[in-house]
This record gives sequence, structure tokens and C-alpha cells, in this order.
Amino acid sequence: MIADVRAARWAEPKISWGLVPTMGALHEGHLSLVRLARQQNDQVGVSIFVNPKQFNNPADLAKYPRTVETDLEMLREAGVDLVWTPPVEEVYPPGFQTTITVEEVTKPLEGASRPGHFAGVATVVAKLFNVFQPNRAYFGQKDAQQVVVIKQMMRDLAFNLEIVVGPIVREPDGLAMSSRNVRLGVASRAAAPVLYKALWNAQQAWESGNHDADALRMLVAETINAEPIAVIDYVSAADPVTLEELHGQADRALLSLAVFFADVRLIDNVVLG
Repeated sequence: MIADVRAARWAEPKISWGLVPTMGALHEGHLSLVRLARQQNDQVGVSIFVNPKQFNNPADLAKYPRTVETDLEMLREAGVDLVWTPPVEEVYPPGFQTTITVEEVTKPLEGASRPGHFAGVATVVAKLFNVFQPNRAYFGQKDAQQVVVIKQMMRDLAFNLEIVVGPIVREPDGLAMSSRNVRLGVASRAAAPVLYKALWNAQQAWESGNHDADALRMLVAETINAEPIAVIDYVSAADPVTLEELHGQADRALLSLAVFFADVRLIDNVVLG
């Protein structure tokens, strides 16, 4: 219950709390955020909630992996102090009618491909912040646009906490860890590291002096298109703060992509400069 979370959080008002919001199906990427929170706070809270409002595809929501018992054991071993696993009706009770809309930074990229997604993200994250009232909240760089959106909401609504962004955690072959990876078939799993290969090629080009955003986008797309079963949703080279697409020479860029492998859609990114 929300009241129980708040009671636990304020049992000792002077200690610091870190919050790691998750949708469960935990992996090393989540645990790296938990460890970071453990280092920087007296207590650590984790939420596990598969948020229906951020899924624009009901089939995707139905297929999202749910492994609560395993997740709880992992969090117990990681030394987490409080875990909240609310049912949908507690987060969105009957009569719920409030949505937080962050405007411009939600329009491109994931926002264009998944209408309504970020309204669901912003709304549930704002509620989690109000329930836990943490000093710091932890998010992964893999969801780069989500981080931009949450930071924008933080600034606009004057939330009194710090956002900490943890680096992308990868498999040995470079594939970014994701709860969706378990849905990849054998052929798709073998092909999926092409995403990291494409970003790595672009990063090497950047470090060699090629800062042309259009050329970098083309390099990423060409690398991915060489993998027959990979189908590009988007490849972007955008300003890391505004998410506006860049053209020509750039001082910095968020190079990001979304690609389908059969019915599984994966995202990845790298920040250049």
C-alpha cells in the first residue's frame, strides 16, 4: 500500500533514499543501478510495476515478461531495503484521470513510433516520486529519450530530487541488456549484436574526426541493413538535450536507433562528444 511505503520511507526522516523504478524482469542492467543507489544512499527502494499506460500495443503489454519471485530474490541478495509491487488498481484507482504530458522532447524517436508512450512514462514516474519521495532516482542510459523526458519533467515541475543516469550494461557480444532480449529467437539473438556494431562503427568514425551527423546516420543504417533479418524503425543523430535531428557538422550528438528482429523491437544508443 502507498501508506506503507511512505511509512517505511519516513521512519527515519534524516536518512537518504535512492529509488530504482523498474518494470521487473530484472537483469544486470537493473542491478547495476541498484548498486549505484546503494553506494550513494542510506536506503534503497525499488518499484516493480508493468505500467499499462506506456504500452501503445496491447500485444506487447501481454508479452512483457513477468518474473516477480525471481526479481524479489535478486533484490534481496542485492541488499534492497524496500520493494513496492503494486497492482494496477493501486497505481490507477477507479476514477483516475490525470496524465502528465511533456511536449517537444516526446515527439520524435520513440514518441513518434509509440504514440502515448511517454505520457504513460511521465505519469507513472511522477507518481513513484510522490509515493517514495526519494533523494535520488536511478535510470539507465539505454532508455536515453526516457531520461531526457524525465529530466524535462523534473525541471518543469520542480521535483526536489536528483536524477542519476547509469551507463548501458552489455552482453559480452555487445547487445545492450534488456528485458525484451528473452523474447529473441535463436536467429534474432545471433543477429541482434549488429546494433552495437553499427553504433561502435559510428563512434570510431566520430573519434577519427567525422562529425557529420548525416554521414553517421548513414553509416549506422548501412551496417544494420547488411543484416538480413534486421528491420530499421529509425536511426537518429540528435541533440542530446532537445532531441532535434542534427545535420552537417555537430559538436555532440545522441546517436540512437530502434530495430525490429521479427516481432521484438530493440533500442540502443551512444552519446558522441
